[in-house]
Amino acid sequence: MDENKKYTPEHWDSGIYGTGKTRPPKSHTGIITLLLVLVIFLSGLVSFLGLLNVRLFAQLKALPEQQTQEPVNFISEEAEYGLPQLQDLDETAVPTENLPVTESDTIFLNPSPESAPNIPEQKGLSLQDIYEKSIGSVVSISCSGSNSTGTGVVMTASGYIVTNYHVVEGARSITALLSDQRELEAVLVGSDSVSDLAVLRVEAQNLTPAEFGDSGALRVGDSVVAIGDPLGMELRGTMTNGIVSAINRDVTTGGRTLTLIQTNAALNSGNSGGPLINCYGQVIGINTMKIGGFSNSSVEGIGFAIPSTTVKEIVDQLIRQGYVSGRPTLGFTGEQVSSFYQHYYRLPAGLYITQLDPESEAAVKGVAEGDILLSVGGQRITSTEELTAALNQRNVGDTVQIIIFRSGRQYSAEITLQEGKG
Repeated sequence: MDENKKYTPEHWDSGIYGTGKTRPPKSHTGIITLLLVLVIFLSGLVSFLGLLNVRLFAQLKALPEQQTQEPVNFISEEAEYGLPQLQDLDETAVPTENLPVTESDTIFLNPSPESAPNIPEQKGLSLQDIYEKSIGSVVSISCSGSNSTGTGVVMTASGYIVTNYHVVEGARSITALLSDQRELEAVLVGSDSVSDLAVLRVEAQNLTPAEFGDSGALRVGDSVVAIGDPLGMELRGTMTNGIVSAINRDVTTGGRTLTLIQTNAALNSGNSGGPLINCYGQVIGINTMKIGGFSNSSVEGIGFAIPSTTVKEIVDQLIRQGYVSGRPTLGFTGEQVSSFYQHYYRLPAGLYITQLDPESEAAVKGVAEGDILLSVGGQRITSTEELTAALNQRNVGDTVQIIIFRSGRQYSAEITLQEGKG
């Protein structure tokens, strides 16, 4: 054996005798001491909290016997307004839970007499008689394509019906539901967006025409009623009453200004196209809108109707020729490009041309269905209302420059306004 060879502790730990490690074990005295201190601290904390809880319990138990101060009067403010103080209540009141219920503890519905006639004006009809006289001339209008509903008024026994233009606008087919429950297909005879009137025709005979009166004889304060389908056919034949609130009221909506009758008779969307009737059962107006229809504010009791004098003037032309003379047009119609199509197809805001008169100057100069109208005479066009407003500022025969969008490019053309023919 080499006496000069040095051995390290590792050699001894794994010695040849297999005695294991010979390094002395580590001391755990510090950890044990820390645990003992922690246990002592927690024991003291528990003892302290227990003692404190006993003292609080004792104080609470003795509180009713030791209280000498006046309690806070939480109802003193209410008492100033006549509310009872606590001491004013009857402590001997019997609980209501145990009171017997007798037959007299209910509401009795006594027999009611037959409804009395409500005559709004001298020599006028009662409201009941007005309804009976008029309901046979009121029809319900429903449209496919536009999914709109409204009301109409039978004008002649041969099947002519008047309603609002906006009720039938854009409709692919129109159905009229008569008061006798007959459901008939209606044909559009003519329409006028400016006056918001349209004339329909159904194949039927011996209909009950409404009696029309002269709206020029109206005075503010006259009693009127409206009959129609507020909010749809589920409420068809609803009658509401009111008065004439104003006459010759100029109202601007949809790019046009109308001179209308103002009434406080309740009107809703389904009343559009229905009759406004005077106390003699005469139709003196065609209901067209309520102020909530073109105002962001929530307003009740303000509705409008087209005077019967205007209705006669427009309807006569629509029946005779299908359009109203003197209305300027570009020779095409369209619909607003939705925001979805603008973003999805990267299209500009404008009026998508859906129908084009092939004989119009616009068609001759290359305008086609599918083009998007951007401006007329320098006025930006993004909706039918803006187009109507731009055309109403001009006359038949005026020349305007239009700009259209097609396949990513803009084109312009000079167009002479022609007379609209429906």
